[in-house]
Amino acid sequence: MRHLKRGRKLGRNASHRTSLKRNLLLGLFAHERITTTVPKAKELRPFVERLITLAKRGLASGDKGKALHARRLVMARLGPVAKVELLDHKGNGTGETVIGKLFTVLAPRYADRKGGYTRIMKLTKRRLGDAGETAFIELLKEGETRVQATEKTPAAAPAPAPAPAT
Repeated sequence: MRHLKRGRKLGRNASHRTSLKRNLLLGLFAHERITTTVPKAKELRPFVERLITLAKRGLASGDKGKALHARRLVMARLGPVAKVELLDHKGNGTGETVIGKLFTVLAPRYADRKGGYTRIMKLTKRRLGDAGETAFIELLKEGETRVQATEKTPAAAPAPAPAPAT
């Protein structure tokens, strides 16, 4: 029985799962939106949110020692992916690393937000081959909410109750 077992196995062993998460994170930080399967997106969300929170904590501390500690914690979780140069949509190098973007772009962007930095949107189109459910996972822009609020139209007034017959 799998009682109290966290996380999904995703049909992989432990090292392959770790590599998968790191590679998905690399794509997400480079493009800020990726398409993947729903279980992978759901597994990636807490990993991303934890890293952004660590980066925010490092920036907010103001102490160089605590900032360095936060940076090293993030690098430990990212492994060799931390120093990989990000590519643009054409495959050209941007000159920015994952750790650099996390601490200079993403952490300041979410400085006032307490959590919920990502959004998962399920797609209607299934994956070709095995018909797996696909989804977008994206980083929210500044000022966006996780759920887009729609304008509510005022509800129609209820019809008056019929008068009792006497």
